[in-house]
Amino acid sequence: MSSMSKPKVVFFGSGPVAAESLELLTQWCDIEAVVTKPQPKHHHEEFPVLAIARAHGLTIITASNRLEVDEAMLNNSFTSRVAILIDFGIIVSQAVIDSFELGIINSHFSLLPEWRGADPITFSILSGQAETGVSLMLLVAAMDEGPLLAQATYDMPENCTTPELTETLIELSDHSLQHIVPLYLEGSALPAPQETVALPGHTTASYSRKLTKADGILDFMKPADQLEREIRAYAEWPRSRMQLAGKDVIITKAHTKTPSNSDNAAPGSIEVSPEADVIMIHTANGRLCIDQLKPAGKNEMTAQAFLAGNKV
Repeated sequence: MSSMSKPKVVFFGSGPVAAESLELLTQWCDIEAVVTKPQPKHHHEEFPVLAIARAHGLTIITASNRLEVDEAMLNNSFTSRVAILIDFGIIVSQAVIDSFELGIINSHFSLLPEWRGADPITFSILSGQAETGVSLMLLVAAMDEGPLLAQATYDMPENCTTPELTETLIELSDHSLQHIVPLYLEGSALPAPQETVALPGHTTASYSRKLTKADGILDFMKPADQLEREIRAYAEWPRSRMQLAGKDVIITKAHTKTPSNSDNAAPGSIEVSPEADVIMIHTANGRLCIDQLKPAGKNEMTAQAFLAGNKV
C-alpha cells in the first residue's frame, strides 16, 4: 500500500494489546497522533505504546483520565476523519467522539453483544464457548453498545489460553481493520445496530469485568471442568493458585477426569496417580488432574518432578 493511499487516523490505546495493534497499524495507516496514558513515575521501563510510537516518530499525546483526554482534544486539531481505539482503558466522551467526522472505530475482542466490558478474551475462555472473534464497532458513550461495522469469527482451540487467544485476535483485528477502514472512509461500509446484525449464537448481551487477584484462588467446590478453564483463562494474570505439600504453587496446566461411581471423596482432597505423574484433586464434580505447576520462587515443573521432591 503506497503512502498516498494509506488511511489517516488518530490512534487511542494504552495497554499491551494496544502496543501490538499499533505496530501492525503503522504498516498500513498514516498515524496522525497516538493518544495514550503517560508513563507512571515508578515505572523505569518505557511503556510499550510509548516505545512503539517513539520508534516510528509519531506524535504522542498523553492523558490519564477522561477530562485530560477532553482537554487534549480541545488543544489539538486533527485532519483525520476517523480514529481507531484499542485497549485504551479510559472512557472517551461524546465530545471527543464527535470531534472526528466519522467517529471512533473500536476493535473489541468478542462477538458483540457478547462479552461487553473490560476483559472479553478471558471470559470467552471461562465460558467454555467454541467460537469467539473480533467486532469493529463505532464508539458511543454507553459501554460497548455502538453499531457494528463488521465481525470476524474464530474457532477456539480446545486447550487455548488467554495469551494464545489474545495474539490470534490481535492479528484478526488488524486484518479486519485493513479491510473495513478504507471501505468506511469511502462510504461503502455502513454501521448497523448490534441487535440486527449479531451472529447466530451470540445475540444475547453478556458482560465481562476486570479480574482481581482473588479470582486466581482455586475453589474445589466448583466443578473440575470450570477449574480447568480458569487455569487457561488466568494463565497470564491472576494465575491459578493453591497450597500443595504446604507450599504456595501456581497451576499452569491441568486436565479433568469425570467422576466414577466410587468417586465420593470430599472436594479438595488429593490423591496421586499410580504412575506418580499426576496429582488429582477431587472437586464438586470430577477430578482436576495437575500436569504442570510452578512453586513459589522456582521454575515451572511437571507434577512428577514436584512429587519427586515433595510429599503430597
